[in-house]
Amino acid sequence: MTKPPRPGTGGRRPRGRYTAMTGALACLAVLAACAGPPTGGADSFGSPSALSSGTPRAAGEIDSFSWAVYAEPPTLDYTVAFDYPQNTILSNVCESLMRWTPGLTVEPGLARRATNPDPTTWVYDLRAGVRFHDGRTMSADDVVFSLERQRDPDNAAAWAQMFQNVTAVTRTGPLQVTVELKRPDSQFPQYMATAAGVVASRAAVEKAGRDYGTTGDLACTGPYRLRAWHKGQSIELERFDGYRGTRAKAAAVVFRFLTDPSARTNALLSGEVDGGYLIPTESYARLRGSGAGTLYFGEGLSTVNVSITNLKGPLGDLRVRRALSLALDRTGFVKAGLGNAGSATGSLTTRAAWAGPPEATRKAAFDGLPPTEVDLDKARELIQEAGATGAELTVATSSIGQDVSLLATAVQAAGTRIGLDIRLKSIAPNAFTALFTDPGAREGIDMFPLTYYNSITDPLDLLANFKTGAYLNFAGYSDKSYDEGVERATAEYDPGRRAGIVAGLQRHAAGHLLWIPVAEWPTSLFLNKRITGAPTTIAYMYYPWAADVGAAP
Repeated sequence: MTKPPRPGTGGRRPRGRYTAMTGALACLAVLAACAGPPTGGADSFGSPSALSSGTPRAAGEIDSFSWAVYAEPPTLDYTVAFDYPQNTILSNVCESLMRWTPGLTVEPGLARRATNPDPTTWVYDLRAGVRFHDGRTMSADDVVFSLERQRDPDNAAAWAQMFQNVTAVTRTGPLQVTVELKRPDSQFPQYMATAAGVVASRAAVEKAGRDYGTTGDLACTGPYRLRAWHKGQSIELERFDGYRGTRAKAAAVVFRFLTDPSARTNALLSGEVDGGYLIPTESYARLRGSGAGTLYFGEGLSTVNVSITNLKGPLGDLRVRRALSLALDRTGFVKAGLGNAGSATGSLTTRAAWAGPPEATRKAAFDGLPPTEVDLDKARELIQEAGATGAELTVATSSIGQDVSLLATAVQAAGTRIGLDIRLKSIAPNAFTALFTDPGAREGIDMFPLTYYNSITDPLDLLANFKTGAYLNFAGYSDKSYDEGVERATAEYDPGRRAGIVAGLQRHAAGHLLWIPVAEWPTSLFLNKRITGAPTTIAYMYYPWAADVGAAP
């Protein structure tokens, strides 16, 4: 949502400037500075977990397969699809104007072409003959309606911030939609490959009203349609034979809600479920050695952080935040909390998000970041200087997985070693998501573990979260110069120039420890011996990955 986070919020952010860019969708890969993930391997993370570019292609079709998810989605309405469970399912049911690929590049989706005739205009030419699950044919009116739902304040859309520069979405032809912007926006066209760009049938959504996303047909265009939702147990999808693209290899998919990490692991080992993403880190070794299937790791564009949610108390003093950062045993957490899959970092963004810019820019972004080594003497000195000895702080924890619970415990241990009094507040897995959406849920909480994944391959995706009023700016941080930097970067269509500005934002946010960065974390995937074909990268959040899953050779 955790664009989120793990809960991972899908993220929400600001926008853009530069000379007019024309051309087709192919331009978007350049616009996004989207070189894809590094080829990687064990050295990418300094751990024994090699990154895989993918899984073997399926050898044929199957009747069905089952998939484990760690929580039941509260809704499948695309306007609030910000977290892992929602997007893991919805990416196979609903399609967007653009599409993220397994290689983390952007390609045409429901739009066959996107052009940028001037810096504040984006024109989307739509594919003809695309059918919704309700039998209707997609038109420009459906696209306008779907995008306007994201902008409607009554919907409380999680993606509304992506549209903050949009002044108008209009039908400019039977199969053409034009988006007008207040100012140039380098981020908006990239987000059209996420749930922000989803298109659903206007007639079906209006008919469902407030119930849309919780019961009945979602009326999207993906390779699967919603067949049944057994509340508290599972969601079933069935293959949509009217799909515009390649026919899905499995006739049906069943997503089972398994909130207990041990239950998820046992279900994978026994064959009760065939696969899953976000494998419990404590189960990596068991699954590797089980012979039941294969554990994969792929590029996740994800960083594990300690989110600061209260700057009015002791954490309002930068010295206290710096002290906690210096006392935190990142390497120990990677080993225990992430199953040694990942690497300690002082960066809020992953190195893969910087794959496009030149080496000099990457160096500027990562040089001088807060140290990752433990320095208790310096940390204690800072606490004393701040007059914070004995100060009480509360960190949220949850049984979602040991990555969350052990990080909260590591923060508590770090605080204890330097003279702080840190209390743990346990929150149920299904309620943990509320920390990202409900200010009331964060009352009395100073920090919580937050795994953030980029929704686009652009480091500004994360760093824009600290702009004044941003959706994930939980602590209410405000700095005029930082806001101006976000605006300049957003307005810069040229990837190289934008990266130069964003490098400065990275140093600012890291230096102020607006979140305390802890580790880079790859995507984890387990497949048993009967299935294959799922992508290993974080692309599964917005790419119809289930359609590629079929019989193992």
